[in-house]
Amino acid sequence: MAQGNVGTLFGALADPTRRQVVQLLSSGPRRAGELASASRTSASTMSRHLRVLLGAGIVADERPAEDARARVFRLRSESIDAVQAWLDELHAHANAQLMSFKSHVEGRARDE
Repeated sequence: MAQGNVGTLFGALADPTRRQVVQLLSSGPRRAGELASASRTSASTMSRHLRVLLGAGIVADERPAEDARARVFRLRSESIDAVQAWLDELHAHANAQLMSFKSHVEGRARDE
């Protein structure tokens, strides 16, 4: 994953209210008003937070056929997958470094 994309995702998730929105959406799609109420923020503040999350690709919005004026927000699994892939890559590098260090220490112990 490109470093810029990870930075954008983590930048968007740096705000506690946005993290709360993500947590709320993890249980299913919700309307902006529901998110604002659950996070105890005003509609205009929630709108700004949702704009950031939409821009980062963390959430998507849809307009239900029965009410085209309403917007329903949901998590985009691709963003979660991207963060997980980045973390998996870090984990693999850390394990490789640890194994290299272990080999080095074991080699020195044999030489002594």
